[in-house]
Amino acid sequence: MKISVIGTGYVGLVTGTCLAESGNDVVCMDIDARKIEALNSGQVPIYEPGLEELIKRNTAHGRLSFTTDMAGAVKTSDLIFIAVGTPPGEDGSADLKHVLGAAREIGAHMNGHKIIINKSTVPVGTGGRVRAAVASRTKHKFDVVSNPEFLKEGAAIEDFMKPDRVVIGAENPKAAEIMQELYAPFVRTGKPILIMDIRSSEMTKYASNALLATKISFINEMANICGSLGADIDHVRKGMGYDKRIGFEFLFPGVGYGGSCFPKDVKALVQIAKEQGIDAKVLKSVEAVNERQKTVLSEFVINHFHTKGPKKGGRSGKPLAGRTIAVWGLSFKPRTDDMREAPSVVIINHLVRAGAKIKAHDPVAMNEAYKIFKNKIELLDDSYEALRGADALALVTEWNEFRTPDFQRMKKLMKTPVIFDGRNIYSREELRKMGFTYYGIGRR
Repeated sequence: MKISVIGTGYVGLVTGTCLAESGNDVVCMDIDARKIEALNSGQVPIYEPGLEELIKRNTAHGRLSFTTDMAGAVKTSDLIFIAVGTPPGEDGSADLKHVLGAAREIGAHMNGHKIIINKSTVPVGTGGRVRAAVASRTKHKFDVVSNPEFLKEGAAIEDFMKPDRVVIGAENPKAAEIMQELYAPFVRTGKPILIMDIRSSEMTKYASNALLATKISFINEMANICGSLGADIDHVRKGMGYDKRIGFEFLFPGVGYGGSCFPKDVKALVQIAKEQGIDAKVLKSVEAVNERQKTVLSEFVINHFHTKGPKKGGRSGKPLAGRTIAVWGLSFKPRTDDMREAPSVVIINHLVRAGAKIKAHDPVAMNEAYKIFKNKIELLDDSYEALRGADALALVTEWNEFRTPDFQRMKKLMKTPVIFDGRNIYSREELRKMGFTYYGIGRR
């Protein structure tokens, strides 16, 4: 099939590349000339395991190309995916200016029947607004389809190639049939392609992300309760997770969720509900718990040094004055350089305000971290160098390379052997045997 993808952000690049990998002719279009120039020269603007290799292979075989030419992309394609950003407005609602702008441009350049597919996460009812925007600029017939993405950063290629399900919202059975044909290579193991109305498809994306965010906030709240009662969340989590009605997925306590999806989508769904006169109390609580959770680890650090450490209370009224805290992990999750809504940003800013000097390391997010912090913190390319002279380590993101470090080497490098484990990846007992002071989330 001949396909164009409007927008070369995370979703657009992954979608276009994976569709090309299955044999389609794909043009990825973006108004950002610098981004397109970089892609055409082999530079991938985002970090996603496996993506760069797939882009190079499919561009070399002529199945994938990049352009700023909207007219050309529209005219040469039968299926057009809209994969532009929907940033949150001041009230949390999704801003559709890029989606509707793309729709109008598509309409202006149509030269025949097209299937226009919303890949961006959009509020319920956007399909109708896209239809009106396209129709305002063309007399040609077209279909609008909703096809929400369910891609996890760090595992997006596998998620696209081997989806749990494909959700398609379509009013025209013929358009639905073509979409089924497009996705047939990806569901050969029997995973379902679910055909539904457009509004239900749009809602499915929000409802899915909201439930996953709810599980994270729930287990974090349970962890905080466990910590105050002397119970251990690791035991509690296992006791819950083996119930098949609950399961273990997203049932890991930590420092809160971040990224481009969960925070934005929960806020948007709260606003969608508000517009219908519904007070989404559960979702508001999910959001509030998550924001509170991002401060838990830094409060552990402050309380430890304020009450137990030497120079009690620090200098100048700042409890961490004169302290150096090493931070491992800056991206909001492993296997990505994405720091949007990352807990690390809240944690580090909290520690800096308390007077701490920060030495930080992340396997891939260093450039993104510099954009955020500039020279406010020290960024080091080596995880062990970040520990040199540190009063404590705060483990924020559970990259694989942090899971089994050389603890004896760490102890020698650190001024005081204190670990604040924001993801509960270390053995509390083993670390204490080695002479470390250990803090976890909801652990005794």
